[in-house]
Amino acid sequence: MSTTILGLRTVGYKVSDIDKAKAWYTAAFKTQPYFDEPFYVGFNIAGYELGLQPDEAVTGDNVVTYWGVEDIQAEYDHFLSLGATEHEAPQNVGGEIIVASVKDEWGNVIGLIYNPQFKLP
Repeated sequence: MSTTILGLRTVGYKVSDIDKAKAWYTAAFKTQPYFDEPFYVGFNIAGYELGLQPDEAVTGDNVVTYWGVEDIQAEYDHFLSLGATEHEAPQNVGGEIIVASVKDEWGNVIGLIYNPQFKLP
């Protein structure tokens, strides 16, 4: 069996106040964001992405770990074919970066990300 999953890429945190969260995470990780837009703030933490996404109604689904993939639609469909349910359909979040997420049958959120800019250190 050969996997098409490329490895861990991004941990995303949904926050109710993106400006306050950006300031806190900048101080906490001693790192300035490399991507800073109202819809997403991205930090490069030792070669891995820490992302902040605004969400006024933060719920228990506020942490998503993203697994890198080359073909996000194919992988998303694959997970759904195995019984996962849609959490967030594939969507472009800036540039060529596309994210999606599903929930497994136990309620765990599994994120998928296509990010051609991401390179391992």
